[in-house]
Amino acid sequence: MTIFDQISDDIRAAMLARDKERLEAVRNIKKVLLEARTARSGAEDLPDEEALKAIAKLAKQGRDSAAIYDQQNRPDLAAFEMAQVKIYDGYLPAQMSPEELKASILAIIASCEATSMKEMGKVMGIATKELAGKVDGKLISETVKSLLG
Repeated sequence: MTIFDQISDDIRAAMLARDKERLEAVRNIKKVLLEARTARSGAEDLPDEEALKAIAKLAKQGRDSAAIYDQQNRPDLAAFEMAQVKIYDGYLPAQMSPEELKASILAIIASCEATSMKEMGKVMGIATKELAGKVDGKLISETVKSLLG
């Protein structure tokens, strides 16, 4: 079963359970997936990798929105956004721990023999490809900077 099919089933389940919060979040995911499918020239199926990228982007946008709402003293809206993000995260693979991230980046640095900040771009290129979907890009960047700096 593809992620797209799973989302459709979850919409039905949320409707039957009358879970408005989950229903809205899952409908947002389906909307984004339909837009991604349409952007691929109307292809029938959306690969799971692209679906996961779209859901990860949606979760990141929700986290950013929640941070802005917190800055503007709107805890009600921030709590709503974080509740949505928690539902989005349920569809994403488990995120790497900081220790796992550091170990992976050290291995990448060793493999490309980077020694200074001048080679950060080379390390980031490899790291973002290998760790896509497992860690936020901002965390990758911060870790690479701290290890090369």
